[in-house]
Amino acid sequence: MMDFDVGKRLMEVRKIAGLSQRALASRSNVPHSQIAMIERNHSSPSVASLRKILAGIPMTLREFFEVSMQAQEKVVFRPDELTDLTSPLLRRGTKASPISLKQVGDAIAHNLQVLHEHYAPGADTGTTMLEHDAHEGGIVVSGEIELTVDGTLYILKTGDAYLFDSRLPHRFRNRSNQAAEVISACSPPYL
Repeated sequence: MMDFDVGKRLMEVRKIAGLSQRALASRSNVPHSQIAMIERNHSSPSVASLRKILAGIPMTLREFFEVSMQAQEKVVFRPDELTDLTSPLLRRGTKASPISLKQVGDAIAHNLQVLHEHYAPGADTGTTMLEHDAHEGGIVVSGEIELTVDGTLYILKTGDAYLFDSRLPHRFRNRSNQAAEVISACSPPYL
């Protein structure tokens, strides 16, 4: 399995941009301690927080994660060959990540991001609504997901599917006491 070290990558791109942690914090309007904690993998940023920090470089999420997505000619991917986009902090220790995201192949090369997603009970993409220039869709394989798109709340159960313009504010939550599994696609890639 290919692991992605968010802290190490953030430190690399910050140094390439010629910025200190304090300078990046100032440009991103986030506390210096937040950047320091992320770089040491003592804190796991939400997607919204990481986007805010990367705006200070400036860099997109796609560019940030692109380094691990080397062009591949593979057609079939086994479970241990999926790229794990889950924060390394949440995979360590005794606490399991509430959300697991595993990507199939090279999303950039194919202009399509296919994800195998797992949501633990109570998992939430965050109170800050996601918005990005893409379209996304998916199918709930098991469990139940609460999807909010542009202010409308939907409850999706096993077998239900979704498809929407990702520029609309959206959020995913598992408010049930059972784990949920989703297979999703996004074009162009977002993470």
